[in-house]
Parts: sequence; C-alpha cells; structure tokens
Amino acid sequence: MPKTSTRGLQMPSSPIRKLAPLAEKAKERGVKVFHLNIGQPDLNTPQVALDALKNIDRKLLEYSPSQGFKHLREKMVDYYQRFNIHVSADDIIITTGGSEAVNFAFLSCLDQGDEIIVPEPAYANYTAFALGAGVNVRPLIATIENGFALPPISEFEKLITPKTKGILICNPNNPTGYLYSKEELQQLCELIKRYDLFLFSDEVYREFCYTGTHYTSALSFKEIEQNVILIDSFSKRYSECGIRVGALVCRNKQVRENVMKYCQARLSPPLLGQIVAEASLNTQDSYMQAVYNEYLERRNLLIEGLNKIPGVYSPMPMGAFYTLARLPIDNCENFCRWLLSDFEYEGQTVMLAPASGFYTSQALGHNEARIAYVLEKEELKRALFILEKALEAYPNNTLK
Repeated sequence: MPKTSTRGLQMPSSPIRKLAPLAEKAKERGVKVFHLNIGQPDLNTPQVALDALKNIDRKLLEYSPSQGFKHLREKMVDYYQRFNIHVSADDIIITTGGSEAVNFAFLSCLDQGDEIIVPEPAYANYTAFALGAGVNVRPLIATIENGFALPPISEFEKLITPKTKGILICNPNNPTGYLYSKEELQQLCELIKRYDLFLFSDEVYREFCYTGTHYTSALSFKEIEQNVILIDSFSKRYSECGIRVGALVCRNKQVRENVMKYCQARLSPPLLGQIVAEASLNTQDSYMQAVYNEYLERRNLLIEGLNKIPGVYSPMPMGAFYTLARLPIDNCENFCRWLLSDFEYEGQTVMLAPASGFYTSQALGHNEARIAYVLEKEELKRALFILEKALEAYPNNTLK
C-alpha cells in the first residue's frame, strides 16, 4: 500500500465538523440535535437572491472569468464604499468562498518556512491553510478573562523574527466575537508599516457589530494599503453559505497577479453562485436591519443564559454570531462526544465545537467551547436548558 503524504496526515480535522458522524448517529436514534457548533445561519436568504436563482434563463452554463464577473465586482465597489473601503473593480478577485481567498492569499504572499502571527483562539481553517502552504503559525494568545481582547502590540513585536512575513486577524472575530477598535487597528497598522509585513484581514462579519462602535476596515488605513489583503464572503451576510462566493480584495498589483495564477489554475469561481451574489447586493436595508436585530437579541439571550448555568462563563461578544464559553469540564472534546453518543434529555441533545481546535497549541482550550447563536430564540432557550441538564449529568463535571 503506498504511503500517503505527511501533509495530509498533519492536516487538522475541523473542530466544527469532525463530530458530524456522531450527530448523524444520534439523529438516526431519534434524538433531536440542537446545532450550536456551526455558523450556518437559519435566517432566510434575501428574496432578491432567491428570485435571481429561480429566474436564471441560460442555454449554457459556461465558465466565468477567473477573477469573477466584472459587473459583480463593480457592484461590490459601491458596497465597499459604504464602509470607507475605496477600491476599484480590478482590486477585487472573486473566489470560491472566503476559504479559497485565505488559501490563495497565503500561497501568493508566503514562502515555505515563512511565519505569520495569529491572535488565538482563531478560525481553525487558518491553521489548515497555513500548513498546506508550508507556513508556520506563531500564535498570540488572547484570554477569556479580558473578553479575548487583542493582545498588546508589544506582544506582537516580541514574536517577530526574520522569518515573519505577516499577521492575520479576523474582525469581528470568529470564534470569540471580539471587535477590534480603530485605536487597536491603528497600533497594528503602525507595526505592519514598521516591519513591512502583510496584514491578512478577514472581515466577513462586518455587518454584525453590536457595540455602537464604528466598524473599521484594515483597508481604510492608507499608509498600509499595499500590505493589506482583505478576505470577504457573501455566505454569512446574506445567509447563503451554499453559493460558495467570496472575495480577495487587495490594492497590491503583484499580489493580485500572483493570486490570479491560482485562480486560472482552478478555472473559474461558481457561475450560479455569482449570479445569486450579485442579486444579493440589491438586498433592502430593512432585511439587513431585521437580521441584525435578530442576532442581537439572540446574543443577549444566549450570554445571559450561559452565565446563569453553574460553572459556565462567557464574555459578551461584540460582533459576529459566536461566543467562546468556559465550561466546568476537563476536556471539551470528550464532553462534546459524550453529548452526542451517551446523553439525551427528553429525546434532545446539543452539539458544540470544542475550542481546542481553535488554538495551535494542543494544551489550550480544553475547558472551552465555541457556541454559534444561529438558532431562533425559542430553540436557543431549549438548547441552553438541555446544555444545563447535560452538565448536571456529566460524570466529569469539575464542580462535582
């Protein structure tokens, strides 16, 4: 039998999806599973997007341009201007979801053995894409005690070596819900400029900022406009994860030329997805406001409910639709497996994402879980009740 690649063996499993087979088996036993593990919105996709899908009138489903349709990119220019992001259509490359944008950014900017600094906990796939590109992640740990705030810039500077090529942030943050302030970003901008690093900025949750603080894009800092690679996606904004349309936005011509080589190698981004995405940009403000209000109410309900459960603590997330909660357990992955394999209450259980998968170090996050508030409020209340019952029944509850 031939030996598989070391790269494949080292590739981490998704903490969000790897327990899915256990969830399916639970469902086969008749157990209802409340999915708090994955950022799959349950809100309806905008009607204008659904209508565009229903009314596709084509005799040929052809390749699109490797960088995506120009008319879509031109409409995105107008969208970005509303957030003080001033780019041209040529600065935008359409990708197969935001994940491909991250992957192509790493492959286009970083060499084998280069290092990037990543505040953690962080979206698990960053590590996977870095590993695929031969890049080493230097984690900088944010802690639950201060709400997962961005660590001091002096701590970033301590990690910079001759191999450091960039810093990656997610703002608002997945999985913590932390929102970086303009002042924090300004300090980070000065560091990027001083060491001439790339700043990879994942900003897919920009619509969901709950503090009244104005969202600030990394691309709004003129002095580092050649250093910033912005990652974007239509998935969460319009509840259309399945269309697989994202974007890489960058003013650096050489970076874009490198990215285009990978885009040409994969031929084209999704044709039908781009049609839906373009129509989505016509979504009425009333839809976006209603979605925002719903997530805000869910956030408040979830955090209040979590902090009432004995031994559970969650800071108040300021953006996105996730929180990272500390639980009274010794090993969250074992707990999450137990929830699906051994526990049910009145025929119901919950599915969480073990937080250890959002850290590079295997020693961290074992008593934390990422929880996505993507269920409607009555379902969310029930899920919280089931979680409390589960913790009461769990043999390794550290409060016992």
